[in-house]
Amino acid sequence: MKKHVLFILLLFVAVMHPQKKEKNGIVYKEHPAIVTVEAMQQADIAGDVDKVASYLSDDFKSYSGTTRDKNAKGTNKEDFLKWVANRSKWTVYRSLTRHGEAYPDAIEYKDGKVWVQTWDYLKGVHDETGVKVEMPVHNLYRLNDDGKIELAIYYNYPVGRDIRSAFSPRTNGTLYNEHEYINKVRRMFAAFENGDMDKAYSYIDEKATFTGLEMPVGESIGLEELKARNSSFLENYTIESIDVVGYPDCLHYEIGNGYTVQSWWNFRLTRKSDGKKFVIPAMYTHDFNDEGMIERGISYISTKALSDN
Repeated sequence: MKKHVLFILLLFVAVMHPQKKEKNGIVYKEHPAIVTVEAMQQADIAGDVDKVASYLSDDFKSYSGTTRDKNAKGTNKEDFLKWVANRSKWTVYRSLTRHGEAYPDAIEYKDGKVWVQTWDYLKGVHDETGVKVEMPVHNLYRLNDDGKIELAIYYNYPVGRDIRSAFSPRTNGTLYNEHEYINKVRRMFAAFENGDMDKAYSYIDEKATFTGLEMPVGESIGLEELKARNSSFLENYTIESIDVVGYPDCLHYEIGNGYTVQSWWNFRLTRKSDGKKFVIPAMYTHDFNDEGMIERGISYISTKALSDN
C-alpha cells in the first residue's frame, strides 16, 4: 500500500510539474497601462467626462463582475460616460486612492493582451440621500494595442442599491409604547432601585453582553462582570430612586425580526462617604432574544459628574 501511495504522489508531481513550468505572461509593478488606468480613474472621480472618454476605445464595454445575469451585454462607451457625468452630480466629497499598501498590477499575457488589476478605496457621499460611500473596490481593465481601455470589470459592493432604497420611504417594523418587554425593563429597574438583585438579573440571559458610552468602541462585558461592577458601585453609593423620564419605547424591527427597548431615566444617588446627592440622567437600549430575555445592553450614561464633585 505504501508503494502505491508513493507512486500516486510521484505521478501527481509529474503531472503538476509541466503546468508550473510554462509561463503565460509577465506581471509588472510599473507599466504605461497602469498610468493610463489610474489617470482614467481620477478623471472619473473628478467627473471629467471628456478626459475619461480619451482613455477608452470606441468599442469599450464595462461589466459587473458579480452579476448573475448570464445574458448581460455590458455597458457601452456612450452609456458609461453618461454614468460618469451623473455620478459627479449625485455624489460629493469623492476620492479614490490605492487601498493601504496595495498597488495595481499590469499583466502582459502571451496572447499580447495587457490587463491591469487595481485595489483601491472609494469615498464619497450621495448628495440627495446622505448615503455614505466608503468601501474597497477591485477592478480589472483590458487595454487594446493602441493603449486604450477596451474592457472594464468591476467587483464591487452594489452601493447603488442602498442609494436607490433611500429614495423611497418604507417602514421597518412597529413602535410600541406599551409592550411585554417594556414591562420587563421597568421591573428590572424597579428591582435595582429596591436592592432586589436576584430579580433584577433574572431578566438577563446568562450569555448577555453589555457596553456603554464610557467603554472603548468594540469592547463589552458579560453578565458576571456587570454584577461585579454594580456591586462595587453600590459599596460607594445608595440608590434613592430610579425615575423614568417620558416613557420607554419597544421597537420591533422587520429586518432581522428583533426587539429593542429604549428607555430614559434619572438616577438619584447619595454618596455614602459624605452624603452628597446626585441626579444622573441615563439612556439604555436593551435587545431581547427569542426567549424574551435581555441579550444585549447599551448604556448611554456619563459618570463624570460623580468624579468631579
